[in-house]
Amino acid sequence: MSNPFTVLWNLMQGQRLRYGAALLCLVLATAANYLVPLVGAATIDHAIGNRPVAEASPLVAALLHAVGGAARLGEQLWLAPVLMVLLTAAGGACSYLKGRYTSLASDGIARRLKDDLYDHLNHLPARTLDRSDTGDLVQRCTSDVETTRQFLAVQVMEIGNALILAATALPLLLLLSPPMTLVAFALIPPLVIYGYVYFRKVRHVFKAVDEAEGALTSVIQENLTGIRVVRAFARQDFERTKFAGPNATFRDRNLRLLRLMSWYWSVSDLVALSQLGLVLLVGASWVGQGKLTVGVLFAFLAFLGIMLWPVRQMGRILTDLGKTSVAVGRIQEILGEQREADPVGAPPPPSGPLRGSIVVQNLHFAHARRPAAAASASRAPASAVAPTSADPGAANTEPAVDQPDALNGISFEVTPGETLAVLGPSGGGKSTLMHLLLRLYDYERGSIRLDGRELSSLPRSWVRGQFGTVMQEPFLFSKSLRDNIRLGRGDAPDREIEEAARAACIDDTIRTFEQGYETLIGERGITLSGGQRQRIAIARAILRNPPVLILDDALSAVDGETETLILDALKRRRGHSTTLVIAHRLSTLAHADRVIVLDHGRIIQMGTHEQLAASPGLYRRLWEIQTSVEADFQRELQTQ
Repeated sequence: MSNPFTVLWNLMQGQRLRYGAALLCLVLATAANYLVPLVGAATIDHAIGNRPVAEASPLVAALLHAVGGAARLGEQLWLAPVLMVLLTAAGGACSYLKGRYTSLASDGIARRLKDDLYDHLNHLPARTLDRSDTGDLVQRCTSDVETTRQFLAVQVMEIGNALILAATALPLLLLLSPPMTLVAFALIPPLVIYGYVYFRKVRHVFKAVDEAEGALTSVIQENLTGIRVVRAFARQDFERTKFAGPNATFRDRNLRLLRLMSWYWSVSDLVALSQLGLVLLVGASWVGQGKLTVGVLFAFLAFLGIMLWPVRQMGRILTDLGKTSVAVGRIQEILGEQREADPVGAPPPPSGPLRGSIVVQNLHFAHARRPAAAASASRAPASAVAPTSADPGAANTEPAVDQPDALNGISFEVTPGETLAVLGPSGGGKSTLMHLLLRLYDYERGSIRLDGRELSSLPRSWVRGQFGTVMQEPFLFSKSLRDNIRLGRGDAPDREIEEAARAACIDDTIRTFEQGYETLIGERGITLSGGQRQRIAIARAILRNPPVLILDDALSAVDGETETLILDALKRRRGHSTTLVIAHRLSTLAHADRVIVLDHGRIIQMGTHEQLAASPGLYRRLWEIQTSVEADFQRELQTQ
């Protein structure tokens, strides 16, 4: 793992000026706080005790000279408390400014981190996201960033405070009394060593706690996403039992952390109080022997009280540093993942829109192999995005599961404006083909050419801008219906939005809602039926008016009458867009210009609906089954 101080210094980029201002305020606050005990020592020894100024330390002598001498201070004793209050107020004001600057800086860093993480996640390859847990990613983008922010807001200045106190306290105390300084610092080195040992041990515990919290978040996120399935199958007790496992793990690891922290604070309190007791006992003895004045003893006790708290805080600082180094490491795992990148030196995309010609030749593709252990168990919640630097290549230590290619040398052509239907059993490679066309995945063997240009040489953003896509599982956002449709084209006027809704046969349904197009839908469009969600997604794709339209099983949740209306609307648009339709219902495919049948990643049949229905093969068998089932259903309806 990188040096945590180097990592923090890099994080401060853009905010270092504010941290510099905060450090200056800290120095001023420290100076004011240190002057308060000196005023008390000067007052006790020289203004009240009438001790000769010549016997005073240089610091006390300079302070007495600044206030007009010991005689004047003795005559006007009210100056001492007033001066102490003013110095305390000045220190408080500087402390406030220090806190303000560090808060502004840390909040700015946290905001930048969240922006960078969100942007980076939106540009990660699909393969990377496929092997990542959503809950763990959320944990990294929220809890880990907040841990980093808190450290930058509080503990960075505490480190500066401890260093400044250590750098100034020692010479100040040496000027007052060198022998007493040795007594005052006697137990501080063991306290610092103990804090360092504690840091080395607790850092690994923090990592375990963070990973356990990520696993817990993943379980909660998955359960809430699938809460309706859980209730439909009455699996509440099972889910509660499943939740109890990671919950207990998080509790046990957190308890171990709390025990370590309790030991540290107990021992550090004992050492700190012992140090105060040692100074008091030795100082009182030396005052009785005349080796030390009461004022100097008062100053030592005050200085020690100021200094011991930051020294004790070094343990907390080191603890938080360990926790922050873990959090920053987890954040860097995400930011270190390679983003989707277009080929270097590739020619610019065509200046005009895509005509819609698609040529696929000998295309092969295989999804990422998963380790055998991962294939037989749920995804690991920790370090799900990438292997840690301490264990390079850890993701490849398990033997890979033998997984057949999703596509095995398929070839076909689609002319501009043509409607091509794709049929096949589940797992045949239909959706994988569409994902390759959208460059969600990149193929390594074979070729896909759009208007004669190799797909892999074209910018991803340009390619995706030429497609209108309705995914197999349409996703809607928790916004208004109008905003969800407008996602297809952000500058679309309301008139075109409503025209797209009519083409998708959802306009009449939307107008029955109390708020019409302004109706807010729930997360993932949960307040709509499956068919309504699909039609909203179709309207979103139609609104884009793309050169290529992809419908990935987009009519599976609509009834037969609505399907007919949508297909009629698509027929009227024939010639405007090249259309690729994936479906299991053959009535959806019958209107296509051509049909290809995929099975185990290979094209086993190709032709028109009439040709395939008349030829022996999978298409004909499915056509006969579906038509006979529909005929039987119609007869039953007529007899009732």
